[in-house]
Amino acid sequence: MKNKIKILGIVALVAGTLFACKDTFLDKPAQGNLDANTLANKTGVEGSLIAAYSMLDGWGNYGGWGGASSNWIFGSVASDDAYKGSEPGDQQAASDVEFYQWTTGAADDYLNDKWGVSYDGINRANATISLLATVEGISDDDQKRIKGEALVLRAHYHFEAWKMWKNIPYYTEADEDFRKTNVGTDAIPLILADLDAAIGLLPESQSQIGRVTSWTAKALKGRVQVYAGDFAGAKTTLRDVVDNGPYALEENFHFAFAQQHNNGPETILAYQASVNDGNPNGENGNRSDRLNFPHSGSPLGCCGFHQPSQNLVNVFKVDANGLPFLDGSWNNADLTAADAVDPRLDWTVGRDGVAYLDWGVHASGWIRDRAWAGPYSPKKTIYEKGSGAGSAVGWSQYQLHSMNLHLLRYADVMLLLAEAEIEAGSIDAARTLINEIRARAAMGAQGPDGGDIVVPIDDASITWATYNVGQYPATGWDKAYATKALKMERRLELAMEGHRLFDLRRWNEAESTINAYLAVEKTKRNYLTAAEAFAARHALYPIPSVQIALSEVIGENGASEQRLVQNTGW
Repeated sequence: MKNKIKILGIVALVAGTLFACKDTFLDKPAQGNLDANTLANKTGVEGSLIAAYSMLDGWGNYGGWGGASSNWIFGSVASDDAYKGSEPGDQQAASDVEFYQWTTGAADDYLNDKWGVSYDGINRANATISLLATVEGISDDDQKRIKGEALVLRAHYHFEAWKMWKNIPYYTEADEDFRKTNVGTDAIPLILADLDAAIGLLPESQSQIGRVTSWTAKALKGRVQVYAGDFAGAKTTLRDVVDNGPYALEENFHFAFAQQHNNGPETILAYQASVNDGNPNGENGNRSDRLNFPHSGSPLGCCGFHQPSQNLVNVFKVDANGLPFLDGSWNNADLTAADAVDPRLDWTVGRDGVAYLDWGVHASGWIRDRAWAGPYSPKKTIYEKGSGAGSAVGWSQYQLHSMNLHLLRYADVMLLLAEAEIEAGSIDAARTLINEIRARAAMGAQGPDGGDIVVPIDDASITWATYNVGQYPATGWDKAYATKALKMERRLELAMEGHRLFDLRRWNEAESTINAYLAVEKTKRNYLTAAEAFAARHALYPIPSVQIALSEVIGENGASEQRLVQNTGW
């Protein structure tokens, strides 16, 4: 595993390990599969663990866009950050999600993709723990490390499911029946218990890049605590990570996403992407996000999905002090060349007249259907042309690449800590954290076509924008203002990264924000007139219908019971 964890297709270890059938003809291993004796050694256990890591891309055996670990559909397109993009009719399921019509057959398929990859990852983690318990000759340190890594992965996959549905079954290696109820189960204490156990088992650092550590587990624990509303606990956990952990902000905002800076100081947990590694189809690359590139008029060739919204573009406006408009006036009119902006706009959004990294100047022909979904392209998931990160094989090979996919990065943790500090009344500590992130935003802007990719924000070569990033002063920094600033900073810093809807939900602002967004955006993107109003039931996604059907149990009296109960309103 040359200095990083590669995705190894050596073992499936899906339901058969935990939920073996008892019929004798099913006890025989399938030809070509690895049996338990083959796996019953350290190499087999490590391979099982890598199989659990491999689900971090959100693709696995499912091959559905809905499973994407970036949550570009369920966290971004379903929010005010992005449109589905592309053109009418292509990937109708994504349109149904954007229209808040979440019970269509197409949307149900996407939801099942997400459920499937989450629980496949959980099952693979549990299979690793079960297998580890049967194998002798593994050192105590390796036993602790392997189990700790598997527990972190199990917690992460459960948390992904919890963000989507909240009312979920929680599986451990001791479970033998996959038809487990979600009634009366609070997954949060179980996720935290797994992470606490992992913290006690894992080392602070690993010799192989990409493996989780005790610091990874602590950072994940702090995120879970914030999402669950335990701000006091989160403050303690995340303050330890920020003050004593090994993480730091990248020198420049763009470096947090550039392939050349994979596994830099900002990376806490990431899917380790790889291409040109011998796989004939590039399947170790970032498959679940490969639709999200400019279309055929561009040098990238496909496919025009996940286009930034006008609402998102407008939010990057700044005042004369370089501060965002926290009063909401940023959306009174669409961005023009006369508006000063935060430079993170042009690292996040591809827009006409601005260089698109080193691929040339973004132009109208790069958009698949401009009249349908507007003039903007996503940018954070695009690799630099000069990086050599693109695949040489596979479908739409330019879209398969070796840029790691952030599942948790340090800037996110800093903002989660700032949120916890505000809730605890430590508003000055929060201002320090937010201003540190803003100071990093001021360290560089997109450079001109044919020149340096990163230049100072006031560089003479910049003719397409006026950039300004200011610091929040102590004057007027009370809790109400700090809360608005924190929420705005999360949107600016984490835009198009799949967090937005989940943030709005936990702030209890999804209904009001999304409906206000739709009221304005429908006047700009006519297709959004088909969208339903965001209502109370949209607070959680519906559980996939096939999963509810599979949970059915027939009792001895012939009566049926569906152990999975659908979320309210669906």
